[in-house]
Amino acid sequence: MAGHYVVRNMTRPDPDVVKGLREAGVATVHEAAGRTGLVSPEVGPRQDGAVIAGPAVTVSSHPGDNLMIHAAVEMCREGDVLVVTTTSPSTDGMFGDLLAASLLSRGVVGLVTDAGVRDIAALREMGFPVWARAVSARGTVKATPGSVNVPVVCGGQVVRPGDVVVADDDGVMCVPARSAAEVLARSRARIAAERDKRAALRSGVLGVDMYGLREVLTRLGVEYVDEHPEGAL
Repeated sequence: MAGHYVVRNMTRPDPDVVKGLREAGVATVHEAAGRTGLVSPEVGPRQDGAVIAGPAVTVSSHPGDNLMIHAAVEMCREGDVLVVTTTSPSTDGMFGDLLAASLLSRGVVGLVTDAGVRDIAALREMGFPVWARAVSARGTVKATPGSVNVPVVCGGQVVRPGDVVVADDDGVMCVPARSAAEVLARSRARIAAERDKRAALRSGVLGVDMYGLREVLTRLGVEYVDEHPEGAL
């Protein structure tokens, strides 16, 4: 039945799994998840060096209206990530330092939104990291209903309450709660393998040999020649 809801209860993933995914980082987790779950790069970091991961508390808002963000604050717990979407494209500054102060008091580690934020200098000074589509001084009203803790689409990715959101300088990644532990195991395996590859590359091994790419080049018709057949170009 259609309606607007604030869902109070959600299942949060194992904190150790969340911590492990945070340590792995967006790029590794994305590969470990089979190159799925990456939020559009339009939703980018608005600061440098921040790394977060946590269960998603989701918000579906009317564009230009932050009423439901205020409603969502009460649903947040320590370690959560607030994920805010709008029902149609918006770049309005729906979130600023006052909401950040409220979220910090509840232990929320950051915000991801496919809309806009404002007061970015204050947010940076507060140490509250945000990943957003835009920075805009255009404010919002508090007049239109929406929903909290329902499935949403943020930057082209479905995010469900309790999914693990990982965000750093590379962007934002959403890992479904049901597969978070498996993705973490794969992430750790990739990290171990890349450690060995990094050592080999530093010793002088070439990527074309490490990855068996000479055969690929040959199969694709790439030839090694000492001079271009048509002379200098």
